[in-house]
Amino acid sequence: MFRRTARVLLSIVMLMVAGLGGVVATAGSAQADDCYTWSRTLSQGASGSDVSQLQIRMSGYPGYGAVLAVDGSYGPATTAAVKRFQSAYGLAADGVAGPATFSKIYALQDGDCTPVHFSYAELNRCNSTWSGGAVSAATAKANALRTMWKLEALRHALGDRPITVTSGFRSYSCNSAVGGASGSRHLYGDAADLGAGPHSLCKLAQQARNHGFNGILGPGYPGHNDHTHLDHRGSRFWSAPSCGI
Repeated sequence: MFRRTARVLLSIVMLMVAGLGGVVATAGSAQADDCYTWSRTLSQGASGSDVSQLQIRMSGYPGYGAVLAVDGSYGPATTAAVKRFQSAYGLAADGVAGPATFSKIYALQDGDCTPVHFSYAELNRCNSTWSGGAVSAATAKANALRTMWKLEALRHALGDRPITVTSGFRSYSCNSAVGGASGSRHLYGDAADLGAGPHSLCKLAQQARNHGFNGILGPGYPGHNDHTHLDHRGSRFWSAPSCGI
């Protein structure tokens, strides 16, 4: 708690410094983050692993029906996603990832790179190794990280009220034990089932259309009247008939 508070306070200081007239700062010179630190301002045309790291955090801001590629190339889609993120958090929406944008990201993430409101443990109640699924353990865990950042964007769009994840990654054995489909996206680590809470299952399904989920299954779809399922499969399949989807 102390570390997170200190990081938030330092982020505020960065924002104040960045706002002074004539001051030019680079992201890494102002703050070293526990998870990942950007060392340069990024804008359209940039490429590299630091762009990929940014794209992971922007995964929840691709726009309605879209999915943001994590390809290390800062193109128009990444620029648009950064603008949406900036607007969502009251920053100048110029599509350039600089000190103010990085400061907000630093404040939103924990030392293991997960967003502050979600955790690896929450996305994997099957085992501690992320193994036994349809992809390697490393890929499953990386997929879950992208899912969490999409969920963080969804949570913020819904007023920063809690979202309950009832199921995430599953090994084949875990999937079989709960009666999951043989080709379930849970086997890939990129799926999350959400339970009702502050938001109805329909509200979750409807809003998720804006946050990078190709797969949305909810009330009215067979076997989904008690949860909303989200994933990032290769092509879009949305079905929640009771919710107008």
